[in-house]
Amino acid sequence: MAVFDGVLSLEELRGSPGWPGEEHIEGKKVAVLECVQDIPCNPCEAACPVQAIAIGSPITNLPAIDGERCTGCTICVAICPGLACFVIEKNHSAELATVALPYEQLPLPTVGNRVRALDRGGRELCPAEVLKLRKTKAFDQTAVVTIAVPKRFVHEVRSIEVSEHDQ
Repeated sequence: MAVFDGVLSLEELRGSPGWPGEEHIEGKKVAVLECVQDIPCNPCEAACPVQAIAIGSPITNLPAIDGERCTGCTICVAICPGLACFVIEKNHSAELATVALPYEQLPLPTVGNRVRALDRGGRELCPAEVLKLRKTKAFDQTAVVTIAVPKRFVHEVRSIEVSEHDQ
């Protein structure tokens, strides 16, 4: 898979083995693995408690997600050194979707904060509300932040911007 501008497009993502399939995206929380680099890496596969992620041999294979098995636990989000794993819930409510994403910056947002949701290229898409923040020793230095966004942005939001006045 070729990525020409350094920013993964939705079309490229849908063609990758990390795409769980529309049927799973419509029905539940599910991981989306935006890893398209043939590099030796497998922490997501090793950490998945339900074996929903497969890399196999050689270790440079792209990770494949089994959307049927995935429970949306977010462990892969925190463990991925490339910050390439996300958990989405497209139908969180009638208007909103959720995106669980890795966050390694300060200040950390807090539940209830309004933040700016950004796309893969760092462009602001929409305001978002922080629904959940998970930071444990098992996640090392990576927090997992779950935000609510309008459904139309669920496949585009991949980062957030937090400022001091958002706190």
